[in-house]
Amino acid sequence: MTGKGRDAKDVKKDKEEKRKLEDELEEGLEDTFPASDPVSVTQPHPSDLDPPVKPKR
Repeated sequence: MTGKGRDAKDVKKDKEEKRKLEDELEEGLEDTFPASDPVSVTQPHPSDLDPPVKPKR
């Protein structure tokens, strides 16, 4: 068993998403080095003027 109600496929998907996020963060850090402001991992909320975006599945 891999966790509470989670199968191996879900765990693998979560690990892949975490690795992708870490890779993107690392790339962002490398692209902005040296800099005085750290790279932000989060994105700001869209404004009312932004076009609607379909959620990812």
